[in-house]
Amino acid sequence: MHSNNPVFARSEGFSGRQTTPTYPGGGAYSDPSTWQTGGPGDGGVGTGVQERMTIDSVVLRTATTLFLLVAVAAATWVVLPDLSEPGVSTGSTMMAWMVGAFGGLGVALVISFKKVINPALVLVYAALEGLFIGAMSKYFEAMWPGIVMSAVFGTFIAFAATLAAYKFFNIRVTPRFRKVVTIAAFGFVGMVMLDFVLGFFGASFGWNELNGLGMVATVIGLVLGVLMLVLDFDFVERGVEAGLPERESWRAAFGLTVTLVWLYIEMLRLIAALRGE
Repeated sequence: MHSNNPVFARSEGFSGRQTTPTYPGGGAYSDPSTWQTGGPGDGGVGTGVQERMTIDSVVLRTATTLFLLVAVAAATWVVLPDLSEPGVSTGSTMMAWMVGAFGGLGVALVISFKKVINPALVLVYAALEGLFIGAMSKYFEAMWPGIVMSAVFGTFIAFAATLAAYKFFNIRVTPRFRKVVTIAAFGFVGMVMLDFVLGFFGASFGWNELNGLGMVATVIGLVLGVLMLVLDFDFVERGVEAGLPERESWRAAFGLTVTLVWLYIEMLRLIAALRGE
C-alpha cells in the first residue's frame, strides 16, 4: 500500500510495498530466517546482517530528537530578552523565530525527499525547531502569560488521546484516508506560506491571524495535526512489520517530531486566540 506522506514514502517498508528490508543502496537483505547468524549482540557485524527497527528503537530515537529540541528551546528562552519588560526590542526574538522556522523547513524538505535517512540531519532539524519553538514561545508568553505550559499540556493530552484511540479502537488507515490527510496538510502549509508572503505587500487574507479566518485555520490545523499523528502511528507500525533496518527508526522519529511541533504550534495559537488580545 503506497504512502503519500513524503516523510515516510522514501522508505519502501513504511509504505507497505515490501516485507523484506533493503540496504540503503537498494540491495536486498538475506531471508529473515537467517538473521540470527553471528554472535549475540554483535548486530550481525561481519555477516551483512543489521538489527531491525522496533517500537523501542523508535521511542528511543524520538526521545533523543525531542530532548535536543527542548534543550535548544530552553536555551533560546534563557538567552532571548524578556519581552514583558518595557522598551525591550523584539528584533532578536523575531530573528531567532525566522531562522528556526525557515531553517527547519528547509532541512525538513531535504530529509523528506532523501531516500536514505541521515540521523545527523534529523538532529539538525530538531535543533532548528528548538530555536523556532523557543523564540515563538518566548513571544507568546510575553503576550499571554502562562500560555506555554497550557500549550505543552494540551499537546501532551492530544498525543496521548490519539495514541490511545489508535490502539484501543483499532483504527485502520485506508489509502483514501492517507491521501486526503496528506493533500490537506500540504494545502494548509501552502495557505500559511501564501498568507505570509502576501503580508509583505499588505494583502494578507488573515490565515495567520488569531481571529476571524485565522481562528478557523487554527482549528483546521489542530485537527490535521491529530490526523497526521494517526498516520504516523500507522506508518511506524507498518515499518516494524516490514522488518526495516534499525536506522529507519530515525525516519520514524523525524515524522513524529514534525507532527508534535505542528500540534504544539496550533495549540499555542488556539489558546492565544481564545484568550484574545
